[in-house]
Formats: sequence, C-alpha cells, structure tokens
Amino acid sequence: MVTDIQQSPGAKARDLVRRAETAALAVRLPPAGTPYASLVLTACDHAGQPLIFISRLAEHTKALEADGTACLLFDGTAGLEARLTGARASVVGRMEPVADDALKARFMARHPEAEIYRDFPDFSLWRMTVERVHLVAGFGRIHWIEAGDFLFDTAAAGDLAASESGIVNHMNDDHADAIALYAEKLLRLPAAEWRMSGIDPEGCDLIAGAAFRARLPFPETVSSAIEARNRLVERVKAARLATE
Repeated sequence: MVTDIQQSPGAKARDLVRRAETAALAVRLPPAGTPYASLVLTACDHAGQPLIFISRLAEHTKALEADGTACLLFDGTAGLEARLTGARASVVGRMEPVADDALKARFMARHPEAEIYRDFPDFSLWRMTVERVHLVAGFGRIHWIEAGDFLFDTAAAGDLAASESGIVNHMNDDHADAIALYAEKLLRLPAAEWRMSGIDPEGCDLIAGAAFRARLPFPETVSSAIEARNRLVERVKAARLATE
C-alpha cells in the first residue's frame, strides 16, 4: 500500500474526501453574497467529485440555486491530540444538481440514515465540479492542487462503476465473513456487523450501522469487476495471514 509519505498531495486530498462522512459547505447567500457555512453529509463519485443530498428548503440549497460557487471543507483531524497537525482539504468548485440513479444509490449506501427522505420531492443530489483543492496536511505541508491532479482518471474504469452495485450486493449477501476480516484484521477495527457500502478503483468503503465508517485502500488500483474480485480475494488472504 502507498504510504502517507509517498502519496502525492492530490492523492492524499482525494483519499481524505473518499473517507469523509461529512463536510462544511460554504456558499454565498443571496442577494448580497454573504458567506454562509453549514454541515452536510457527503459521498463522492469514482473520480472523487463530492456528492451531497440536500433539501430545496435549506438555506444552502437556495444559495446554490442562485450561485453554484461553493467550497467543501473536509476535516481529517478528529481524534488527534493536536488537531492542527492533521489533514484538511478545502475543495472549491461549482455545485449542480445531478439526476443519476447510480450516484444516488451510492450516496444512500454510504448514508443509510438518509433513506427516510430519499424520495422526498424537495430533496435532490448535487455534485461538485472540482476546480481547485487547498490541502493542509499538517504544519508547513500546504498545497494548492489543480483539479487534474486531484481527480482520479476513470476513463478506463467504466466497467467497475457499472458493476459496483452488483459487487457490493454480492459481498454483503454472500461474503459477510470476508468483510468482517477486512475490518477487524486488516483495519484493526472492533467486531461489528460490517457491510460494504461502495467500491471504486482505489479501494472499498465499509460501514457498521449508521455510526461507523471505514475505508480499505487497495495496494494497486482496479478498473473492472474481474480486477476488483481478484483484489478482494487477495485482501481476504492477507487478512487470514494476519490472524496466524
């Protein structure tokens, strides 16, 4: 697996976004453009572009409908004794509604608590077209990252995106024991009813109930369902070796 030191700034910022459950959304309130920030649940597409699911009744949605310019602050400092030594990324771009059932399902799988308002008529999925990212990875480790260096190139991974739902359902229905090994042996997390919520070229996401999230990075990227299967089998073997 690529170590934290070896990760490029773009890869480190993207990993932070992929792992995040929430972000602070900053917008401009009409009509004067007054700055306004709120807390939102987040997911992302396979490239790393952030997704949010928001109500038209919320102030931040009204602001985005007037001006899609926004910033999402992803905070990776929780749990650190000195929080300013941790990583955080401000992702800047334009938010737009997106009518995509697969992306909506991806969001819901990551946030099952959002299922209760999934079909409310005032709620819709929005995706950010990323322009730049400001990463603060700790004291003195500060980078402005252009979109091309932040986003994962998914040109060769269309098969994986199309197969994601089937892979996730198969793993949850038939291989819950493997998912438990990923969480408990490879990630050293407590025993729980772990499930897979998503898979992308760089790793897979795990959840236990609505409160616990984890990410299992792959040592090498995958671009197809077959490659994903092989990588997941390899991870099971690694987890079993860790128990010996």
